[in-house]
Amino acid sequence: MIIYLLHFHRPIHHARHYLGITSDLAGRLATHAAGQGARLMAVVKERGIGWTLARTWAGTRKDERRLKDRNDMPRVCPLCGGRKRGDLDRTPRTGGR
Repeated sequence: MIIYLLHFHRPIHHARHYLGITSDLAGRLATHAAGQGARLMAVVKERGIGWTLARTWAGTRKDERRLKDRNDMPRVCPLCGGRKRGDLDRTPRTGGR
């Protein structure tokens, strides 16, 4: 599975990122680009907010949940100046930017 972090070009309320997991990254990104799949991504599309795939990790749903529970995506987002390695006690490997 691939955990992925999307960085919004401008915030939507408090949200600046979307974190998800998939086995088909290209397909999931296409779904998000169409404004489907996750409600937040539908609102991002409706408001004309662009986004960038900021980072990927190989991991499990448990790893995704651990990242989400931290509630500090700017810290793991390289586009926000976050750290690139050692973000978790048992961090998934970095597969993207």
